[in-house]
Amino acid sequence: MPLKLFLFCLFINSISFCQSSNSKPFVLGKTEVIESTLLKEKRIVNVYLPEGYSASDTISYPVVYLLDGSADEDFIHVAGLYQFYSFSWIRRVPNSIVVGIANVDRKRDFTFPSGIPEEQENYQTAGHSGTFISFIKNELQPFIQKHYRSSDDRTLIGQSLAGLLATEILLYQPELFNRYIIISPSLWWNDGSLLKGTKDNLIKNHLPGTRVYIGVGKEGLAPSTLPHVMEVDANLLAEKLRSYKFADMKVMFDYLPDENHATISHQAILNAFKLVYSTED
Repeated sequence: MPLKLFLFCLFINSISFCQSSNSKPFVLGKTEVIESTLLKEKRIVNVYLPEGYSASDTISYPVVYLLDGSADEDFIHVAGLYQFYSFSWIRRVPNSIVVGIANVDRKRDFTFPSGIPEEQENYQTAGHSGTFISFIKNELQPFIQKHYRSSDDRTLIGQSLAGLLATEILLYQPELFNRYIIISPSLWWNDGSLLKGTKDNLIKNHLPGTRVYIGVGKEGLAPSTLPHVMEVDANLLAEKLRSYKFADMKVMFDYLPDENHATISHQAILNAFKLVYSTED
């Protein structure tokens, strides 16, 4: 090998070595593994901690529970929204812990039993949202409360089938969260039966000051055998909640015609911040 070529290769290798020796991982958050007795499996949750967080502090932080919270789903970009909008010169959201619940089988976990034969055939693992809600209530929330400096201020974010689950929790176990960000919910499931439920659980159990954001894009017909339009169903949910006239619950319906089912979540969450974290009554 010519001397010049040898010296050039030696120079390149030395640069690579220096770069490697000075590099370190870029850490966005923590990953926890929870042994779920209820689900009979291990569940992964990704946790983003706000700037300045310290386990030894006396400060407690609001917690955002994000469905579809895997690293390759919504965790990274939603944690980024909370990080950016909590900057001191913006302060649209409080410093918050973000808990992303990674999926195992979202069709199983996010749906209640359906009486529609086609849905039973196409979603053969579906119908176990009750168990998953019990996991959130009895295993996940206590785990976060035990291991992190969390307050009683709890937000739930869900889109599509995850929006269906968020709606089910709001209607039947509303005490689990005081802020709901529901995006393009799959309310067509079981021919829209959630829209036909009663308000008894909401009357008895919703938390004072509950805030509900419902966002939907220009999405059209739902992927259901019986005809449902995503925008119409989302609006019906908002109207249903408003009709109850709870003095201590705020409901916002947000139609985003420039977005579709694939693109809506980022803009909808930004819009939701204006309602769910507003200091106005």
